[in-house]
Amino acid sequence: MTRFSDYDCFAWAYNRHWSYFDQQVLPILDRLVLKGLPAGAHVLDLCCGTGQLARALTDRGYQVTGLDGSEEMIRFARENAPDAGFMVDDARSFKSPGACDAVVSTFDSLNHVMTLEELASVFANVVAALREGGLFLFDLNTEEGFKAKWHGGFDIVEDDCVCVVRNSYRPEMRVAQFDATVFRLEGTWQRSDVTLRQTCYSEADVISALRGAGLVDIRTYALDEKGELTGSTEEARRLFFLCRKPVAAGAG
Repeated sequence: MTRFSDYDCFAWAYNRHWSYFDQQVLPILDRLVLKGLPAGAHVLDLCCGTGQLARALTDRGYQVTGLDGSEEMIRFARENAPDAGFMVDDARSFKSPGACDAVVSTFDSLNHVMTLEELASVFANVVAALREGGLFLFDLNTEEGFKAKWHGGFDIVEDDCVCVVRNSYRPEMRVAQFDATVFRLEGTWQRSDVTLRQTCYSEADVISALRGAGLVDIRTYALDEKGELTGSTEEARRLFFLCRKPVAAGAG
């Protein structure tokens, strides 16, 4: 399977402008995952991006492995989180780096997995990576989120870069698209064009795929207007899915 390398030429811009989500998601991880982990637990940060969350987790004493399909994202991640281990691999086909106490995948990374069949492959790989009883937490953009945010565009203008972004969502295909034209000053101005796509999955389809992979105790959460966790709602723009790998009968 082809490695997911779409972010390679965009990694530096992502690292500068889109690397803030760890601060938003840490309170959610604290409540749903981290409080139940032993000291020094092994956490797999799946689709780790440029390593900000990995850094936050290693600062708390966790053993962290970050995995991403983009070599350039991993290059920044190694600089940002020097105490974590990193590997370049694809979420759809990776092999377990060891028995993990938890796997997390944040900032709608798994929306980039474009088919339900491939998403099921990701879930199967997560099961293989987890120890029995290990937790899996991830978030996905919902249709409400795509309708609210994935339209129009915006610009970023700085002394050494200009980034022009256009977003779109096609509800009949349930596919969103992020198009960016980036100019970066590196002696001379260099242009790159980036297209990133996401699939909008229904909550029911995701839960079905999780069950098909053997994951249990599946729960979904949303955030209210105050940023507090609630149960899933039809108005939610982002859903958080929490589940775990079952413990074999008779184990323990």
